[in-house]
Amino acid sequence: MTGTTADVDHSGLERDTESGSQIPVYVWSTLTHESGTAMRLGDMDDDLVVRTSGGQRTRALIVLLGQAKWPDCPPFDSDRKLAAGQSQQICSAFLIPAGQKAAAVELTQGYYKEPLEWPVKS
Repeated sequence: MTGTTADVDHSGLERDTESGSQIPVYVWSTLTHESGTAMRLGDMDDDLVVRTSGGQRTRALIVLLGQAKWPDCPPFDSDRKLAAGQSQQICSAFLIPAGQKAAAVELTQGYYKEPLEWPVKS
């Protein structure tokens, strides 16, 4: 789902004047811990990338001081641990340049494998 510049204005984030006008893209995903010792959600969600219609790639927005607020994209507890077999649905916010659209969501697989890709239908 694509947000608006008003979403950024009301998010609590300071505007980055060097990056120009940006809009949020909200990506819902389900994280599942298959096996092994419990893992933090924050360690499981950092491989998603949004590729834009302009060919840019961006990772999810990380807010270090405080939590940004986005409509219909609630924050999740990144310290929550999932045991083997457990799943959690989360929403991640990505900022892309205004005037572009999300073209695909990618899951990176390291340096030696091509990312998995899901086209965004708009």
